[in-house]
Amino acid sequence: MASIWEYANPVKFSKTASTVLPWVSVLAAVTLAVGLVWGFFFTPDDFRQGSTVKIIYIHVPSAMMAINIWAMMLVTSLIWLIRRHHVSVLAAKGAASVGVVMTLIALITGAVWGQPMWGTWWVWDPRLTSFLILFLFYLGYLALWEAIDDPDTAADLTSVLCIVGSVFAMLSRYAVNFWNQGLHQGASVMRAGAVTGTDTEEKVSNIFFYPLLLCIIGFVLLFVALVFLRTRTEIHKRRTSALLARERLS
Repeated sequence: MASIWEYANPVKFSKTASTVLPWVSVLAAVTLAVGLVWGFFFTPDDFRQGSTVKIIYIHVPSAMMAINIWAMMLVTSLIWLIRRHHVSVLAAKGAASVGVVMTLIALITGAVWGQPMWGTWWVWDPRLTSFLILFLFYLGYLALWEAIDDPDTAADLTSVLCIVGSVFAMLSRYAVNFWNQGLHQGASVMRAGAVTGTDTEEKVSNIFFYPLLLCIIGFVLLFVALVFLRTRTEIHKRRTSALLARERLS
């Protein structure tokens, strides 16, 4: 079995990305299309929330991805700090641009969902507040990349920022468990027993869960495709910059 570190080679990674990208893109498109059509057009209205419950098919996957993308960035940033593999930190940079969009989608859809349910577009709920801070960390991460000319220095500083921001990523995930106060409900999808009914907590009905699961898989595949695309683009940009610098010196 080939070592995973072989893909730290930019040429190897670019070739692999070019091979895998079309397949992952098609799978993402098909899975998202089926999940969203199933969820929005072939599931009933909720007996309490009515048709507004169907925003779950966008809000939940985007919120999950926003948090987990930062976790992926943390791993790849640590790989950069420890092993100095450029592909890993470029993957983190590519993932950040996707993560900021996912976080923004989650915030907007959460506000649209919360207004009819809570009677307000926004509350300073622990989870919502930590999620907003996570969004600001995403923006700060991308801004720091653009603010520093030397790529290795930018990679070092953004990796440190990623480690610090991971605190808020974890708070966004577990804020409801840390604080009992707040309007935002606890986990009702990705929780042991939430689907099987082995616990007594409020859970998502299977009629909503299965299309939601497809949407989550679709969002994951979409993220993988975009990260391959963005990382490959960053590698090409880095290579072009190096060639231009070499020409200027000669």
